[in-house]
Amino acid sequence: MIEILYFDGCPNHEGLQHVRALLTEAGVELPITVRRIDSDAEAKAERFLGSPTIRVNGIDVDPTAAPRDTYGLLCRVYPTGDGLRGTPPDASILAALQRQPPGGRAG
Repeated sequence: MIEILYFDGCPNHEGLQHVRALLTEAGVELPITVRRIDSDAEAKAERFLGSPTIRVNGIDVDPTAAPRDTYGLLCRVYPTGDGLRGTPPDASILAALQRQPPGGRAG
């Protein structure tokens, strides 16, 4: 399963409309759930590092995310070869799909 978490007020998640096309191109058929985070308390409970957060089977696509705990209603940026961007690189999403077996959930 793929989750896209966001909060209203951050435009970064709007750039993720290509995720479905990326998955189709990669031959991946997984459900995509889009969830809005509405409060700091919910952000903490969901381990929400900012908008957008993309998870594959519960694991953030950003391999550097695991030790972080800066949860809240923030716009998230991702390092890329072209500098910081408001969405994770496609390569990170595809790599996360390869690390996590379909239907599996890493602890």
